[in-house]
Amino acid sequence: MSQFPLKPEESTVPVPGGDLAVLRWPADRPGAPTVVAVHGITANGLAWYEVARRLAGRVTLLAPDLRGRGASRSVAGPYGLARHADDVAALITGLGAGPVTVVGHSMGAWVTALAAVRHPGLVRRVLLVDGALSFPLPEGVREEDALAGVLGPALARLSMTFPDRAAYREFWQRHPAFGGGWSDGVDAYTQRDLVGAEPELRSSCVLEAVQTDGAQVLLDGEAAGAVHRLSCPAELLWAERGLLDEPQGLYDRQRIGLSGLDRERVPASPVPDTNHYSILWGEAGAELIARKLLADVPAAG
Repeated sequence: MSQFPLKPEESTVPVPGGDLAVLRWPADRPGAPTVVAVHGITANGLAWYEVARRLAGRVTLLAPDLRGRGASRSVAGPYGLARHADDVAALITGLGAGPVTVVGHSMGAWVTALAAVRHPGLVRRVLLVDGALSFPLPEGVREEDALAGVLGPALARLSMTFPDRAAYREFWQRHPAFGGGWSDGVDAYTQRDLVGAEPELRSSCVLEAVQTDGAQVLLDGEAAGAVHRLSCPAELLWAERGLLDEPQGLYDRQRIGLSGLDRERVPASPVPDTNHYSILWGEAGAELIARKLLADVPAAG
């Protein structure tokens, strides 16, 4: 596993407004299933590197850069969660891969659930990672304040410039969610986000895309209802801690209860000792996600 390549294959798929960039970690045997992995609101497809490393060629993993991010930053709007869900469907159709398992992290989990509801013939199973579940805001909390609380740190990063790649690396290494959990995969993922030229490097994320998508995560009724309308097998994994490694995560048992999730249809379980980021990039989270994705994949031989 230590020799797993940091640079996967790259290709594009046509979507309305441009060509969507897709990272591909191929399976090492014919007939292996395909999994599509959908990243979070200010991420890119390389966020799935640690999961891909643990899948180790037992499936073909396809991870798009969503429009407005990474190598898809030039794909035109409109943005929005339904638009991303339709882009995922276009990817599956364009590559002749369906029906497939789709996994999504954070905002990507809402996109994943929407893709399954809007295009049920293309999605056979979903895995939702610390996302997709909306719940009522606490009494007295305004929607605008909740949105600012969730997006504030991300929006601040998008407005910053960095003199060189080392400065961006140092910025991320100071992030409280990492707690010493830096790796070659995380480094490659964060470096993929940079565009421009020194001394004014910046995030590839298009501000309008992040603002539009972030508002819909909190406020869009279709997106909020998708997890409750799934007709395919589904499971939710949630992190115990939050975006800044704070003790309160996005979810806990009380919030999941308030959401009205039918846990008979969509089992939900915590991933111990993880935060919103390490559930995807850390050893325990990436290992569990890979194991869930491989649950119905026949063993080689």
